[in-house]
Amino acid sequence: MQISRADFADPRLEAFLQAHLDDMEPTAPPESRHALDLAALQADGVRLWVGVDADTILGTVALAAVADGHEELKSMRTEPRLRGTGVATRLLAHALDDARARGVSRVSLETGSMAFFEPARRFYARAGFVPCPPFGSYAEDPNSTFMTLTTAPR
Repeated sequence: MQISRADFADPRLEAFLQAHLDDMEPTAPPESRHALDLAALQADGVRLWVGVDADTILGTVALAAVADGHEELKSMRTEPRLRGTGVATRLLAHALDDARARGVSRVSLETGSMAFFEPARRFYARAGFVPCPPFGSYAEDPNSTFMTLTTAPR
């Protein structure tokens, strides 16, 4: 898998990200869905990477600025038929390495609290993320779980 910054002109990327939004749609009411769409991922302060093998997008990961030294993990998605094969592990490592290299000291995330998101919560916990209160513009929400990781330079 090759990991590179996203090419927003690539029609495969739009379809991949739309599938992510479609997956999230039935899991919670609209006010509790926080996945970014294609336009939001192109905003200042957001960095999106794509994992590709040949002509197939295998996964995505993004970091979005929250505050000085604090970023949020966004758009973490693996092609469903490839889950459990290490794609997400490599993408997360890439994003965290980038954050460390830029002096980011904390990376946080919001994910669902429902059973659908249990594999994601276990994945993040294995990577060292721990529960935390809402951060940035988030508020307490029974549909959300908040986690954070203190990043140290390597």
